[in-house]
Amino acid sequence: MSATKRPRLSVIGTGYLGATHAVCMTELGFDVIGMDVDIDKIAKLGSGEVPFFEPGLAELLRKNLDTGRLTFTTSFADVADFADVHFVCVGTPQKKGEYAADLSYVDAAFAGLAPHLRRRALVVGKSTVPAGTAARLADLLTSRAPSPEVELAWNPEFLREGFAVEDTLRPDRLVFGVRSGWAEQQLRAAFAPVIDAGTPVLITDFATAELVKVAANSFLATKISFINAMAEVCEAAHADVTMLAEALGYDDRIGRKFLNAGLGFGGGCLPKDIRAFIARAGELGVDQALTFLKNVDEINTRRRQRVVDLALELVDGSLAGRKVCVLGAAFKPNSDDIRDSPALDVAENVQRCGADVVVYDPAATDNARRAYPGLVYAGSAQEAAREADLVLLLTEWAEFREIDPSALRQVVARPRIVDGRNCLDPTVWRAAGWTYRALGRP
Repeated sequence: MSATKRPRLSVIGTGYLGATHAVCMTELGFDVIGMDVDIDKIAKLGSGEVPFFEPGLAELLRKNLDTGRLTFTTSFADVADFADVHFVCVGTPQKKGEYAADLSYVDAAFAGLAPHLRRRALVVGKSTVPAGTAARLADLLTSRAPSPEVELAWNPEFLREGFAVEDTLRPDRLVFGVRSGWAEQQLRAAFAPVIDAGTPVLITDFATAELVKVAANSFLATKISFINAMAEVCEAAHADVTMLAEALGYDDRIGRKFLNAGLGFGGGCLPKDIRAFIARAGELGVDQALTFLKNVDEINTRRRQRVVDLALELVDGSLAGRKVCVLGAAFKPNSDDIRDSPALDVAENVQRCGADVVVYDPAATDNARRAYPGLVYAGSAQEAAREADLVLLLTEWAEFREIDPSALRQVVARPRIVDGRNCLDPTVWRAAGWTYRALGRP
């Protein structure tokens, strides 16, 4: 394959990252084959069904299937025969009982692909992995691929759930961890439409490319936990953390983004990535450098209990027999992802305190029902709130931010709300007769 020829692409692993990448790369004009060992997942994608919620992705999937340039398979042999550049997009969850990342899916993907690589090809890791993984996988490709012209590169992903299509089509930067000019050329060819649109490209070594993602997530987690720590101080000092965040945000050195005090972060990335980063630093002998991330994690976890404490305060110290409406199940809005969901963690803890909990979420109810079958679920916010003694707003969906407090008051038993995301106007809610409490606000 020449440096100027448009490569054919494969995407191995069609979960959140992989399915999004496969669809969006086809949208950019490439011929793409997506591969997964999960037969049901491949069947759904091949029929135009996205097995998770991501705004705009289902429409793009169906559009690009119709072009004939996007196909799906369960065969490593099909992938190797078809593609010139292979993107590995499998998950790296946290190991059970440990901080470290579970690399078994990454290892299996590389081990499954390598024996079929009989011609020159570039394998590109996109999964979030500990520093040092790419060098090991490069050796695996060298030892197991029949072709001596197979190379590895690392290209970390920076997707935000709810904005993944935009982040793939128009990323704020591309990072290429490579060992040769040829590998760089193939990556530039694979991302030519994105680069031509002006996206900056950074060329690095493997280890730096691996560190970029976990360093970025650690910084974001630190910023979130910082403002949540300030919320704790604000409650003790009778100050308002939202106004504090506004004042801090005007400082260009700090910025306003991610200074939103509330229930804290969750999902499948930030919590497990900072823990895996801590574990890898220990393996490298520099664990003291990341000790602060343990505090970041602890602050984040404390916010969940603080919401339960506020709930108890509003019901005179006992939740036993109280009906509690929980608005939100996804870890963030515009997603159906419930991995390490703060909302569901709080809902379950409130239920353990004896409350009758009813949950509503615009997109994540089915996932929540499967993972938390002991909770009760409703089909609307009004239904969930009917005869409730307390409302907990725990995921900041636009639907909840825009809810009419006067209308909601008509269906509850007691107009009491804990705004776990600081996304409501307390003046408006109090004027409508609600007792309003939030994290870090008087």
